[in-house]
Amino acid sequence: MTSARIHEGLEGVLVAKTTLSSVEGDVGRLTIRGHLIESLASEAPYEAMVGLLLDGALPPPERLRELQAQLGAARVRAYARLAPLGRAVRSTDPMRSLATALSLLPSDATPADAIGMAGVATAAWLSKARGITSLAPEPELPHAQDLLRLARGVAPTPAATRLLDTYLVTVAEHGFNASTFAARVTASTGADLASAVVSGVVTLSGPLHGGAPGPVLDMLDAVATPEHAREYVRAELALGRRIMGMGHRVYRARDPRAFVLERALAAYQRSDVANARLELARAVEQAAEAELARLHPERPLRANVEFYTALLLEALEVPRAAFTAIFACARVAGYAAHYAEQRREGRLIRPSALYVGP
Repeated sequence: MTSARIHEGLEGVLVAKTTLSSVEGDVGRLTIRGHLIESLASEAPYEAMVGLLLDGALPPPERLRELQAQLGAARVRAYARLAPLGRAVRSTDPMRSLATALSLLPSDATPADAIGMAGVATAAWLSKARGITSLAPEPELPHAQDLLRLARGVAPTPAATRLLDTYLVTVAEHGFNASTFAARVTASTGADLASAVVSGVVTLSGPLHGGAPGPVLDMLDAVATPEHAREYVRAELALGRRIMGMGHRVYRARDPRAFVLERALAAYQRSDVANARLELARAVEQAAEAELARLHPERPLRANVEFYTALLLEALEVPRAAFTAIFACARVAGYAAHYAEQRREGRLIRPSALYVGP
């Protein structure tokens, strides 16, 4: 028997150096290659975030146009690969469909190929869920605009496109979370990019990692009106249940991505019903924060990214079952950037375990 310390869940263990992102949980700050997420989400389209992650700097106009063209061409290639397979890659589970589609990528797939496939496969699932004919991509369109068009079967409004762009930028990268680490473990073995991305996606499908946005809406449905928020929260906590969308493994302050998405929703031109939905969410957040602070003064539990993700994707008419798949469409860029960094600078990831058997 050894006295070696075990770090359950690898919490607090440094396993690599990275230039991609910094998650400062105590102060609620997320920095992507030196840029605060608040500024990136308000100014940059998704193509710019892809360039920042893959190139190391925000792309100038010429490079931005090149990236848009690369993603457009990748969507066309993805559509051609998926079309002959039909229902085989549009199962009842959108995350399984996404993982299946990504596994079709060749061994020499580029990051653009992975991003394009993720978007087209998820849009194909969404169009099937709507009962509409799957459209072919329009490669000249920006990525977010074409994804909404493919999913809905009609051209989206500029406001809806901007809302999805903001979301994709906001969740594209977030440190060494479980799915990113899984992708890096796969990359460390020398496996190809597609395999690493599939590893990330299937890890993201777990309910403890990417599965909370849908239940946030279930909670709001149950609360119904802002006046019932405090009563609902107290009753749930008394029963020992979690308040969905509150608390984070790393953040001890409010998740900065929650701020970004709440701000984007407030600026989005919507109906009175949708605006009331946002006010309901704010009331629940305030009630939950107050009650959790009373019960757990030693550990701040604030809103995380999933709290306002739920409202944003609902506003974009995405069904709850596909929330995590849309998240994955954004995060594939982060997986690709971590894949490149791991292959360039890392070594085979091979931790040890303490044997406690007979």
